[in-house]
Amino acid sequence: MASIYQINKGVNKPIEFKGLKAQYIAWLAAGLVLLLIAFAILYISGLNISIILPLLFGTGTALIIILTKLSHKYGEHGLMKYFAKHRLPHYLRFKSRRLFTQLKKG
Repeated sequence: MASIYQINKGVNKPIEFKGLKAQYIAWLAAGLVLLLIAFAILYISGLNISIILPLLFGTGTALIIILTKLSHKYGEHGLMKYFAKHRLPHYLRFKSRRLFTQLKKG
C-alpha cells in the first residue's frame, strides 16, 4: 500500500543561496544595503559618478568574494565557533587550592 503523505527531506538543511550559507546571506544583504546608502551619500555630496561606480562595484565584488570564501571555509556555524574559540582564555591561574578543596562531594 502506497503512502499518501509526502516526505519533506530538506527540513533541517541550512538555507543556501548560490554557495552562501546561513548567516553569510544576511551579511551580504547588510553589505549591499550599506553600499546603496554609500552610493546615495556620495552622489548627493556631488562626487562624480565615474568615480563612485567603480569604487562601489569594486567594494561590492570584494564583499561577495570574501563572504563566499568564508562560507566555504567555515560553513554554517564554523565562523561563530572560530570567534568563540579565540575568546577562551589560554590558561586559568589560581593562587590557592581552596576553591577545589571546598567543593562538595556528591
